[in-house]
Amino acid sequence: MQVPAYVEYEKATSIEHALALLARFGPEARILAGGHSLIPMMKLRHAQLLDSPVAGQHFAILHDAEKVIADPIVRNWGTVGGSLCQADPSEDLSAAFAALKATMLIQGPGGSRTVPAREFHTGPYDTVVAPGELLTEIRIAIRPGGGSAYAKVGRRVGDWPVGAAGAAIWLAGDIITDAGIGLTAVGARHFSAAEAEEFLRGAPATEASFARAGEIAAAHCNPSPDQRGPADYKRHLASELTTRALRRALRRAQRQDA
Repeated sequence: MQVPAYVEYEKATSIEHALALLARFGPEARILAGGHSLIPMMKLRHAQLLDSPVAGQHFAILHDAEKVIADPIVRNWGTVGGSLCQADPSEDLSAAFAALKATMLIQGPGGSRTVPAREFHTGPYDTVVAPGELLTEIRIAIRPGGGSAYAKVGRRVGDWPVGAAGAAIWLAGDIITDAGIGLTAVGARHFSAAEAEEFLRGAPATEASFARAGEIAAAHCNPSPDQRGPADYKRHLASELTTRALRRALRRAQRQDA
């Protein structure tokens, strides 16, 4: 049986208090935001985002992703910021926020700074959040003429993805004016597919465009074989799920325009 080591716990009452505690306890201090990931590693909550009608109206991709994250117990305790800061290379929301081109607000003793979501993670289980800093906000611009969606394949319901893709597109008539593609668990740099996005800008919103974007996204992935599947299978998922997410994002964008 694994027994966690002794820890001291203090509950912060504000951002300023949390920053003071981090400064007081130094580099050994850890932020407990929900705790569903911290406890296994030692031995706004997901449910609130899932229940938010505003998030669902403007960013359907977030509801798609939240519905397939773990189970109700985890979603009731775990936090969105905590999941992002854990920086698991298979994190669903990292791909979703990359697709939406979100911006992270980080606050520390010296003030606050903003970082694009695609620059937030520096590697597996590592972010740009420095010791003594906190991720305090996630900002997403509301833009007209768009739609978004998330598609995932896992070994069982609520499990980490074998592969997953998120897509957001913005239209002017039948032409794609901008696109965002997020990928997770398939070795995509910065959880995104910049080359596929570039291909889509100015392209017609057709099945052929989406299929080609999926191929480009897969070609720039570097998946690792593991117990969830071989690299070739994960690369296939990157292509197929990108196409599926784009297809659904288009349907949502067209309904919004109507």
